[in-house]
Amino acid sequence: MGGRGRSRTQRKHFSQNRENLWKRSKSDASATDSPADNNNNNAAKSHWEPFKTQNPAFDEYYKEQGIVSSEEWDTFNKFLRTPLPAAFRINSSSQFYKDILFRLENDFMKSLPAEDTDGNAVNAIEVLPWYPDHLAWQSYYSRNQLRKNQALEQFHEFLKLENEIGNITRQEAVSMVPPLFLDVRPDHFVLDMCAAPGSKTFQLLEMIYKLTEPGTLPTGMIIANDLDVQRCNLLIHQTKRMCTANLIVTNHEAQNFPSCHLHKNGENINGPALRQLQFDRVLCDVPCSGDGTLRKAPDMWKKWNAGMGNGLFGLQVQIAMRGLALLKVGGRMVYSTCSMNPMENEAVVAELLRRCKGTVELVDVSTELPQLARRPGIKTWKVRDKGVWLTSYKDVRRNRQAAATPGMFPSGKLYDEISEPDQETANGQTCENSNGTDENGGKLIDDSVAPTSNVEAEVSDLPLERCMRIVPHDQNSGAFFIAVFQKLLPLPAPTPVQRKGTRGESQKQLNEVKEDKNGDDIDVSGEMDVQMSEAAPAASLLDTGICEIPSDADQNKNLVETGTCETPSDADQKKINEQEEKEENKTSDDKADAKTVPDKKRKLQMQGRWRGVDPVIFYKDETVVGKILDFYGIKESFPIKGHLISRNEDTSHVKRIYYVSNSVKEALELNLLGGQQLKIAAVGLKMFERQTSKEGTSAPCLFRISSEGLPLILPHITKQILYASPIDFKHLLQYKSIKFPDFVEPSLREKAAELILGCCVVILRAEGWVQSGSGEDAMPIAIGCWRGRTNVSVMVNANDCQELLERVLALRSDEASEPVADAVPIQESTNDVTIPEANGSDSTVMAPETS
Repeated sequence: MGGRGRSRTQRKHFSQNRENLWKRSKSDASATDSPADNNNNNAAKSHWEPFKTQNPAFDEYYKEQGIVSSEEWDTFNKFLRTPLPAAFRINSSSQFYKDILFRLENDFMKSLPAEDTDGNAVNAIEVLPWYPDHLAWQSYYSRNQLRKNQALEQFHEFLKLENEIGNITRQEAVSMVPPLFLDVRPDHFVLDMCAAPGSKTFQLLEMIYKLTEPGTLPTGMIIANDLDVQRCNLLIHQTKRMCTANLIVTNHEAQNFPSCHLHKNGENINGPALRQLQFDRVLCDVPCSGDGTLRKAPDMWKKWNAGMGNGLFGLQVQIAMRGLALLKVGGRMVYSTCSMNPMENEAVVAELLRRCKGTVELVDVSTELPQLARRPGIKTWKVRDKGVWLTSYKDVRRNRQAAATPGMFPSGKLYDEISEPDQETANGQTCENSNGTDENGGKLIDDSVAPTSNVEAEVSDLPLERCMRIVPHDQNSGAFFIAVFQKLLPLPAPTPVQRKGTRGESQKQLNEVKEDKNGDDIDVSGEMDVQMSEAAPAASLLDTGICEIPSDADQNKNLVETGTCETPSDADQKKINEQEEKEENKTSDDKADAKTVPDKKRKLQMQGRWRGVDPVIFYKDETVVGKILDFYGIKESFPIKGHLISRNEDTSHVKRIYYVSNSVKEALELNLLGGQQLKIAAVGLKMFERQTSKEGTSAPCLFRISSEGLPLILPHITKQILYASPIDFKHLLQYKSIKFPDFVEPSLREKAAELILGCCVVILRAEGWVQSGSGEDAMPIAIGCWRGRTNVSVMVNANDCQELLERVLALRSDEASEPVADAVPIQESTNDVTIPEANGSDSTVMAPETS
């Protein structure tokens, strides 16, 4: 899930990169204590204190729903109230993944100390047995413990560095499960509908890059979407570590994601083969209440209430239906939440099956990942609404029919005639009286659970046991729900749901959010007015009453996605206000400049109808491209034409040129012909970057190869290449700039002096040297450099330098047991690389953006 359904406070914590919330600050603790206690216990209040992990409503709700048996309830409860172990995944497409795996198995696994609370020895880290190829690991320690335990400092620094570079991804163990059931292959078109913060998207990219040869790209692609602009930026930062040309990041409401369908009226008859965006695989990890993440977000205990799940039901159905509409026949969609609530899980799955009327099936995946402990989905549940337990839709009071809809119940039946319930007990249920009391005169509080009825709940006749539930105490993890769908036929045409009253009256009722003094149930509708299918364009999709579909003008603003339509947090709103103020000031300055300098006109960037979004333009400056091809000697076998894009309308001021795969190229062409329906936040792999130093302006080629694009283009360049021994390569990484006479190898001095001024690539010549844990087919280690007038300077950021230096130091000679050499500490990270010039002055070149 990644927290899309979290509360306002949790999203604020998430944006501040607070990795673990099991501790609360001194100020928070002091606020709940009396002044006398504060005076008497100042010393005791100087430390962090744990969050309270008690919520009677939570316990009573899930006991009634029967998520786990009564015999194991205490164990289930105990695990929910303990910190979540830290987990991470090795990037299988990384150049050094075998080396990382080797180090984990032969170094950290043996050297890290660990013992449980009883003093018994345990494994500090261990592989997750259900994840393929030993690529996922879990630590006995939580994230907070990893940060504070001095004995684990080296391991923690290792995780931070490798995560920043992109060799590993720190991700909750259960969050890794949904992509595994998608069965993604390199030729698949995949849609991640609610992608931020991006760990699952990164996992999907690893899958399509699996078995891809160096210098080539998979034929498939990933479109990662999220509604929130700020979360899109987080998604971009996360996936940028992958250095991929097969990804498009979009910014849309998931339930209204466009298909870019071209008209079938004869126009564009000679257009691209791709006529509509349809996907082989869809990951539908929807916004949810998130109570499966209680172990890593314990401040949710005090906020949880049953209404959170009810309020999200309609939005979840709507998003999933749109995902099925965009899925190809024969394709697979995974629906998942990090919630334990059947209202967000089995109820949604059952409603999807009913609406699709046999065009999709629920896939039995019980034999896949056999070492993953999971439980079948449940077939019976109850709906709790305003302190009342409901077993079927016929028991719903008329004034609550917008909140408790037929689809929420196991049978999904809609009764034609519903009698007005009286104020007394109906069918043995405890109902709320007009004065807010139960039938015994006791006051009903929405934050508590009303007594249940003895009437048994409905039982669904759908194969919901094919769903899977992951509970914390089975494998010491978080909680998750997963359902796998396969599309058999096109979806049926949309069927309007008849409602009484005008649309305005209905909408007014659906949008009312009623909250009692204890802030319990959220009164929002969960029913859609229109079912979605391929026949229904995105623009005609009606709202569920959860979140109003914005107008075109509203869609151009920075929207903040929340699971329950809450307003942005104070911190988020402050950032949005500051950004809007900057845009206004910038616009005012632009107008002033335009008045002062008539010839210089500045305007806000436009991407089709998306105002303020950088355009996506195919780069067609043949003069510049020709110079790049000639300067680096790029082979004709490497496809360049039509694969280069920029994000600036003024081609004369393009600073970065991006490269896209053939599949992304086709999608962009379709989007242009379809009226630019996609609002693209990021696309392509940064391949070339304009050089801005004095030397750069005098170089034959104005563009250098970026660090991100180097691995892809390296096998295809024939010029501006230097081969360095491990000693010289190590010196480059240590000192960042070396003059020609200072190279150890004479041949390197000569060849460096013979190169043309400008960007060059230095490749580690490793004959006779072996990388730990790597086979003979290991990719060459290379870095982008700048050949100045008298020196060669590294164009790599400090983190990459540090990692590469460790790889070089790990090399061992076949003829000697000693390492290459002892390392000199790397200088502090800087964003600029200083290039000495012949006259002794320095010119500064911007280093590649940090991964």
